[in-house]
Amino acid sequence: MEARTQAHDLLKTFKGDRYVCGSGVLSQAGRLARELGSRALVFANTGGWHHALTESVLSSLRLAGVETLGGRAFAGARPNSPREDVYRMEALILQANPDVIVAIGGGSVIDAAKAAIALAALGLACPALDPLFGASQVTAFASQAGAHLIPLLAVQTAAGSAAHLTKYSNITDPVAGQKKLIIDDAIVPPRALFDYDTLQSAPEALLVDGILDGLSHNLEVFFGAPADRLNTLSPISLTGIGLLLTHALPAIHARQTQDMEAVGLGTDLGGYAIMAGGTNGPHLNSFSFVDVVSHGRACGLLNPYYTVLFADAIESRLRLVGERLLKAGLIPAPTGALQGRELGLVVAAGLMEFNKRLGAPVALSELPGFDPAHIRRALTAARDPALESKLKNMPVPMKTEQVESLMAPLLQAAWEGRLDKVPALS
Repeated sequence: MEARTQAHDLLKTFKGDRYVCGSGVLSQAGRLARELGSRALVFANTGGWHHALTESVLSSLRLAGVETLGGRAFAGARPNSPREDVYRMEALILQANPDVIVAIGGGSVIDAAKAAIALAALGLACPALDPLFGASQVTAFASQAGAHLIPLLAVQTAAGSAAHLTKYSNITDPVAGQKKLIIDDAIVPPRALFDYDTLQSAPEALLVDGILDGLSHNLEVFFGAPADRLNTLSPISLTGIGLLLTHALPAIHARQTQDMEAVGLGTDLGGYAIMAGGTNGPHLNSFSFVDVVSHGRACGLLNPYYTVLFADAIESRLRLVGERLLKAGLIPAPTGALQGRELGLVVAAGLMEFNKRLGAPVALSELPGFDPAHIRRALTAARDPALESKLKNMPVPMKTEQVESLMAPLLQAAWEGRLDKVPALS
């Protein structure tokens, strides 16, 4: 089966009619919103290339008979969803009292809308963000308070985060330079839309970030999947990995419709993967580097090093990824005769080559402003109970007492750009 067709079929299995994706589907936003309510508060980043997209969605809402409260779209969130933007959006929700929220934008706008909706619903039961970080805290507070969340239509405009499909909301404390995570089924958008044609006007830097984020979702889940989930997760992650490795560079340079669709599908499958599994080391560390590098580039940079760390435990999975790297021309020869760490080094080198061709960094020392304090921050965050799931999701679950013996030298190797200096798991 052709990979794009398989991807569409997998996403249909995942979301059914609750998700509309493809080419030329932006006009269906109004219909999807009307299925949730008739009085919409709209959040969007309306400047630059987003302006025409936002206007198209507002027009679709009007044609579907959905009232746009305030008569316009209100400002969404800045990159990385700063907590101040979440509180501003919560205040607008409480003032407008809508029966549906529409969030138009990339992962930052959608993540912030998820968190703002939760805060607005919970009221005095949970008036601040911090208690919501971690797993299932929104559900727990909502149950205690008898609260119901306003439904969200997530209109995605950027490939990568898959925020429109998932139970995750990444929120940043800009003062501390640390990102934290809400994980809860209660914040999954009940309706979502992604018109892959919107990627045609996306800046190249945003496309690169999204490609690396989506690839990381697929890779981390595939490498970390428990054996009893592998049959379910393999077709999702491997299809996504193949699409991204093969179509990323043509999508960026030629911007053909079929390549853009492949990138959108590949990153969407990353969203499916993280709903069926979970990310681990690269995502965990990226949360501590938010002030010096974009999330996608941070994850893409770190993936090769974690690949080497866990190589002995994921040998058969590395061969499957190696096949896709070979097909994309990212490694010089088949990996069938290689084993363990030697295999991991070749696959990791292929992932590094992918980064280089995208113009993305491959060593922490390449990041302007990165210093040893960032590594200390990452090691501290790795011990945070709210991020414990990332340690548990690793191919071999890492204990907090192993953070110093394994993660610290791995990050030092990533600073130097030396795959050979990644520690041995044993």
